[in-house]
Amino acid sequence: MDGFIAAPLDWLNAHVDLTRAATIAAVIQLVLIAGGLVVAILLRRLTREPAAQFVEHVDPRLRDPRLISATRSLALPLLWWATIILVVFALNAASYPANLAHIAASLLLAWIVIRATTMLVRDATLSHTIAVIVWFLVAIDILGLRPALTSTLDNFALTIGSLRLSLLTLIEAVLLLTLLVWAAFATSGLLQSRINRISSLTPSVQVLIGNTLKIILIILAVVIALDAVGIDLTALALFSGAVGVGVGLGLQKVVANFASGIILLLDRSIKPGDVIEVGDTVGRITSMAARYVSVRSRDGKDFLLPNEELITNRVVNWTYSSPLVRLDLPFGVSYGSDLRKVREIAVAAAATPARVAKAPAPVCHATSFGGGSIQFLIRFWIADAENGVTNIKGEVLIALYDALVANGIELSSTQYEIRLKDERVPGDRLTQQKSSAAE
Repeated sequence: MDGFIAAPLDWLNAHVDLTRAATIAAVIQLVLIAGGLVVAILLRRLTREPAAQFVEHVDPRLRDPRLISATRSLALPLLWWATIILVVFALNAASYPANLAHIAASLLLAWIVIRATTMLVRDATLSHTIAVIVWFLVAIDILGLRPALTSTLDNFALTIGSLRLSLLTLIEAVLLLTLLVWAAFATSGLLQSRINRISSLTPSVQVLIGNTLKIILIILAVVIALDAVGIDLTALALFSGAVGVGVGLGLQKVVANFASGIILLLDRSIKPGDVIEVGDTVGRITSMAARYVSVRSRDGKDFLLPNEELITNRVVNWTYSSPLVRLDLPFGVSYGSDLRKVREIAVAAAATPARVAKAPAPVCHATSFGGGSIQFLIRFWIADAENGVTNIKGEVLIALYDALVANGIELSSTQYEIRLKDERVPGDRLTQQKSSAAE
């Protein structure tokens, strides 16, 4: 710790004359650096409108939103760096000290390069976080504080047998592991997009290959990160085994879901795009992850069903062997209707909506003689169940109603006849008659 505290003092001794801490040269450099920032802000305001007009005249095909955003965010640091470079040249030409200005220019240039590079990361928060961390590490090196800082962090260490873990090692491992895991995810995403373009592979195989590559790349990232910082993996064997048993007991469901996901991908019982029914959940599979399957219902809700649930429970796959789904629609007509004509009209009406499949063609059957009507059943097929079932039933019903009314066929309507009985006894009636005669 004493070495790290003394490091800034050593740096000040090397770059600033502490015997004259408030020398005119240091003050002038700081004033010029601050003045450069003011000039950069003014130039940024003056050039903002012309730059926007210039972008509008650029060919739309060459307008990259990410490039435009990067240019706008880096405009001020670039202008400030340019003013400091002019300050350094002016001070050198006058044979005046320029050490502080030179350091400020180096720090600004490092930030510009790092920020421009990290903008390749799509997530804005992650991109900014990476830029700050990397710039902090570079700034420590530019200021000459790295040896003292690394020595101090290395002194905080924990020894387990032959394994020595220091705070420096952990920080390096975390930073390197974060970078490698991000690279593994980015690489797996790129490979997954390429695999999805291979039409000869089924969606289930594409997902299986993509998840397998992602797992392999993440494992490689962890191994490379630990090996790069000097951690002996064999020394962690016993410790990781004990931890693995504890984690395994606590993550039984996670492991079960992961294994179930592999089984689902191998047996291809379900795949992205299938319409499935699990309990009260009906929807289209949008994605298959290592732990769950995402099912989107018609109301826009995404149900994340654990893979184990799809293995142990009954699953109805509407599109397992064929995208065709049969729908039944009952209706009734009044007695006295021409049944053969009703059947012809119903078949023609069911074929009217565009979503109804032409093959197999719709059919209509008389099913029973009811109390007040003759019951029929229309059967038709659709090939896009993911677009809804109730809506197409409604379209067929409307078409059927219009066709029956146009042909003068009466739909069944339930009617009830209520009869009231006089439950008075004959004696009461005779008494009433006598009373009337007496009057």
